[in-house]
Amino acid sequence: MLVGRFAPSPSGRMHLGNIYTALISYLKAKQTGGKWILRIEDIDTQRCKAEYTKVLLQDLEWLGLEWDGGPFYQTERTDLYKEAFQKLKKQNLLYDCYCTRADIMASSAPNSLFILVYSGRCKNLSLEEKARLASLRVPATRINMPNEESIVIDGHYGETKYNLARDFGDFIVRRSDGTFAYQLAVTVDDALMGVTEIVRGNDLLPSSHAQQYIYKKLGFNVPSFFHLPLLIDNSGRRLSKRDKDIDMEYFRAHFTAQELIGYILSLCGLLTRSDKVIPVSLHDALNIFDANNLPLNNINVEKTI
Repeated sequence: MLVGRFAPSPSGRMHLGNIYTALISYLKAKQTGGKWILRIEDIDTQRCKAEYTKVLLQDLEWLGLEWDGGPFYQTERTDLYKEAFQKLKKQNLLYDCYCTRADIMASSAPNSLFILVYSGRCKNLSLEEKARLASLRVPATRINMPNEESIVIDGHYGETKYNLARDFGDFIVRRSDGTFAYQLAVTVDDALMGVTEIVRGNDLLPSSHAQQYIYKKLGFNVPSFFHLPLLIDNSGRRLSKRDKDIDMEYFRAHFTAQELIGYILSLCGLLTRSDKVIPVSLHDALNIFDANNLPLNNINVEKTI
């Protein structure tokens, strides 16, 4: 059975891109009789607020998206991340990093993925240097990425290849404040929740390679990935909460749930475009939806709202 998931971060009101991802992931799971799990990625306690979570759940319920498991909260799963962390540590895959943000900026450079690849300056420190730096600051922990090719077959974009060391570098798995980083937490969550297919925006497609590496090192089955074209504005910028793009407050004031579903399907090219929004029920959306007909290019929404 296919098990999909939606894993939003409650750092603000959901915008159209969030709802689009939620709807497509829901339809993709339910169309095959699968399950759809809801996980609240609230591990960043400075940005994630309980009031945002409450409204997020209300917005999903308003749209009619009923989850089969959860909501699960990352802030309640720290012990699971600790256990995975220790498994990686026993394999000698982790090392302490004492670099400040300024150190990293000075010694690293962005690659073709616009990822700031860590230089590895803390990888081979002497015991004396580690002791000196430990007296000055609490270290973060990085995972040592091998110089090897990674291949992921995405369900929408096909085969992608990256070199783990060159294209990702040794990324952080635990921050200096003790919180666990995204790549580790999301991998552990998806594996232990039995997620078999991950549907999300194509900006996270490269991350699937780093996560696949962690899956394998922890002995987990690697799920399939299906990445979606992003919703963008006229400048090519993807929609975001940080930029205060049109959110669910607007859509709930101006659309019915069925109209919003129809609008999203029309953006995806699954309905004939017209000047008038065509309302579509979730039941009908399951019959209309065809993942094979989703576009590959990102979708400009400014011309449609």
